[in-house]
Formats: sequence, structure tokens, C-alpha cells
Amino acid sequence: MSTKIQWTDKTWSPVTGCSKISAGCKNCYAEKMTARLQAMGLEKYEHGFKKVVCHSDDLTTHFPGKSKMIFVNSMSDTFHKDVPTEFILDIFDQIRQYPQHIFQVLTKRAERLREIKSYPTNAWVGVTVENSDNIVRIPYLQESNAHIKFLSIEPLLSDISFLPLGNIDWVIVGAESGHNARHCDIKWIRNIKEQCKVANVPIFIKQIQVDGKLVKDINQFPPDLQIREYPI
Repeated sequence: MSTKIQWTDKTWSPVTGCSKISAGCKNCYAEKMTARLQAMGLEKYEHGFKKVVCHSDDLTTHFPGKSKMIFVNSMSDTFHKDVPTEFILDIFDQIRQYPQHIFQVLTKRAERLREIKSYPTNAWVGVTVENSDNIVRIPYLQESNAHIKFLSIEPLLSDISFLPLGNIDWVIVGAESGHNARHCDIKWIRNIKEQCKVANVPIFIKQIQVDGKLVKDINQFPPDLQIREYPI
């Protein structure tokens, strides 16, 4: 499925449905989108957001063509407790079949990363860290053998004075979007940028807030924040 997410090209969701576990989940994009798709009568979303469903048919999805970045399970969390380890392994087996693409897997359930002993080399694995309370997720990622390890600091909900960046390959940071978006001080984003600079970690600044308004156009960012780097 095509997407407007700036740091990826398309999405693939063999899992739908999720549950909220931390502050970053409050205004969940996937919850709103699921309700919209359910209202449109799409069978895949008939169970709604609160029921996690593994779609085995999606494991045979073909990804022909030239290299793309594909975000896995934008409508769920690959490592949700209701997703069996065997199904997660099947997802990664499918990823291995298309080495020309990069598959981006993002989770808030970082403790389950230990269940995968060998990640495909074309899988970028990340954890969401929306505030200082959730930097505890980072060590699970750092200990994994994922080829590329990344942090999604979106929505950034507070200043993060110390971000552990050892063995981290990429950082995405951005203010919250959508209705009822919470405040994101531009100083917080600059702090993340400076920590990445010191650690020599590429950073992708997705979106910022200026005078309480969301700004997605990088050309409208302050010059020092016009940064959208990739780890390759």
C-alpha cells in the first residue's frame, strides 16, 4: 500500500489491530485509519482496532521491482503479545525472499526482540521512544543482531536529556500530527539533533511544530533542522 510517511515508500501489514501501552499511543494513527477502513467495508479490518489479527494470506505478498523501503505493520505492532513468534518468523522469512528491498520493522514491545535470533540483512529494526520514560526499550534493540537498528522518536512528547546511541544506526524524530496533537518544543528536537551529531548517527527530522502548528515541508524548517539523512 502506498503511504505518505516521509521515511518509507510503501507499507505491508500482515498484522492488524493493536492495544495501547504508552503515552505515544494516545492519538494512534492506526486506530483512526482502522476505523476509516472498517467503515469503508474492507474485510481485512472488519474486527476493528482492538482485536489483533494475523493475516496468513499476506505472507504470500509479492514485492517485485526495484528497491523500495517498505514499512512492516503500520497498522499494528509486529511484536504485539498476541502475535505468535512463529508468525513473526514467517514475516521475516518473507522479507528474506526480496533482498532488493529494505523492510522497516518498528515496535514498542522491545523485550520481544530477543525472540528473533537472526534478522534478515534487509530488515531495519527499530523501537519507538517518545519520552525519557521509554528509553528503557533501547537496550533490547542494541542487544539484537539486526543489521540496521533505528529509533523512532515520534511523537516527541518531552525533552530527552540523554539518548543512548551506542550501536544505533539511525534516528527519526518528529512532532505529533493530527487532531489534538500534543506540544513539541523545537528545543527538544534540536537536543536530539545535537546528540546524534556528537554520536555520528544519521538523523531524519520528519516534522516540527512552529507556533503550535505542524510543519511537514522541510523547506519551511529552520535551516539547522533541514536534515533528512539515511543510514545508507
